Amino acid sequence: MLYLTEDDVTRLIDMPTVLGVVERAFLGLARGEAENVPRMRARTRGVTLHSMSAAASYLGFSGWKNYTTTAQGTRFLVGLHENISGRLVALIEANRLGQVRTGAATGVAVRYLSSVDTDEVGLFGTGWQAESQLAAVAAVRPLRRVVVYSRSAERREAFARKMSERLMLDVAPAAVAREAVEGLPLIVTATTSETPVFDGEWLAENAVVCAVGSNWLHKAELDAAVFRRATRVVCDSVAACRHEAGDMAAALAAGTFTWDRAEELAKVVESGCAAAGRSETSEIHEDRHGVVVFKSVGLAIEDLAVAVHLVAQAQSQRVGIVLPVEEGMRGLPPTRV
Repeated sequence: MLYLTEDDVTRLIDMPTVLGVVERAFLGLARGEAENVPRMRARTRGVTLHSMSAAASYLGFSGWKNYTTTAQGTRFLVGLHENISGRLVALIEANRLGQVRTGAATGVAVRYLSSVDTDEVGLFGTGWQAESQLAAVAAVRPLRRVVVYSRSAERREAFARKMSERLMLDVAPAAVAREAVEGLPLIVTATTSETPVFDGEWLAENAVVCAVGSNWLHKAELDAAVFRRATRVVCDSVAACRHEAGDMAAALAAGTFTWDRAEELAKVVESGCAAAGRSETSEIHEDRHGVVVFKSVGLAIEDLAVAVHLVAQAQSQRVGIVLPVEEGMRGLPPTRV
């Protein structure tokens, strides 16, 4: 069995490749080649265990992600099983994996839901997830200007400097939240806020809003006005969003959203392929009017697809630790590839 550390994952992963891997995963969901099981949580004093899983015939593997949150932080682990034998073939430390796949899911949504010439974005959040969100959007759109806002002036200024240099973009800190929304064609929220981070009335007429920060029913980055103005609402998974999207739960309670309006990103990707006359993913857009919302809570199929890619790369580059788990090998020390 192969074991990959966070350092191994960082060495093997890159956003452009993961964008393609995650996009293909959504196509697999649409075609019935994969199944995703939403996250479940078990709690006791001092710890929450989060568990999610997926299986994919097109990959030949099934897998799970478990992670714990405690006062000491969060620890992520992905397990990869071979479909034919059921054998556990890899264990992967998955903090970096989760960061990049979360960004990639937004990148896929932006590719299919926004105008191809979108060159400005408003970003809420200055943490690790916000970094990958911006990297993914920059990989699929010709960005020239980014406006970032968080409650801490020091953090947003530091984030702007860091990401300007990293992505060679004009990333500017916003003095107030409205500056990161008004007149901008694309808004991304990647915060830990439990309450809405901007007023939906500030949105431009045809803005696309991607909300990724909340996967708890008591947390909502978007207010009810966003959903009232939305002419299209797309979920990474409708089932998963029903289970844990606080933004939608709040809008439902306010009467500005109903679940029959929700679409699957998988179907959006599949429609794009069909319209382009291709069997694989291909960017295509329809004329639209009104605000578009993409809500992401994070899916195990994304983790699974990226894990399969990582293991293939690790094997070809001889990266990772081989753990002796086969019969007759127990008790032997692990071996670095």
